[in-house]
Amino acid sequence: KTMNQFNSNFFDSTQEYLNKLHSIFTPEIINQIEQLAEHFLSCWESGRNIFICGNGGSAANAIHIANDLHYGAGACGSSPSIKGLKVEALTSNSAVITCLGNDIGYENIYSHQLINKASKDDLLIVLSGSGNSQNIINALLSANKLGLYSFAILGFSGGKCLDYADTAIHFLIDDMQIAEDTQLIVGHLCMQWLTRNKPNFIIEHERN
Repeated sequence: KTMNQFNSNFFDSTQEYLNKLHSIFTPEIINQIEQLAEHFLSCWESGRNIFICGNGGSAANAIHIANDLHYGAGACGSSPSIKGLKVEALTSNSAVITCLGNDIGYENIYSHQLINKASKDDLLIVLSGSGNSQNIINALLSANKLGLYSFAILGFSGGKCLDYADTAIHFLIDDMQIAEDTQLIVGHLCMQWLTRNKPNFIIEHERN
């Protein structure tokens, strides 16, 4: 291949990827993302906990989103002393995950953490490409029993998680990389909205 042929092929494949990514953010999806952002704000105002989990790349995305909500949404453009959201990525403690996986099964690594940490009216966000990972399904089932509200950010067919999440943000895409991209984009959209729509206690702090 000549350099021009290589660049042309890469440009075409890149445009195809970006067009797919853009096309799946439908008005219905955007409305559901707004609902998630409003739930985040409500948790921030009331001090309720937010839990996020996923597997593989989605596990890393859970940690990334938790970081953004913990610090970025609260401190961005403000004093770093302002508290962010009370959020935890259930994927972040390797000792806990390997302990639970070894002792009670990998399918319970998130549900058991919720049993120990969550309270009624807390919020759970699960991230999954397929929507069929058993540990993610079990997390949603535990959330239902404990009285948490749950969101699922899903790709492909949506899987069984469609039946168990209170709100499923379902991107109709058969591409795991794009499915994982959507998780971070949703997180970043919510984070930026939160920086412009902060709770009253933070607005008062900033005025003073």
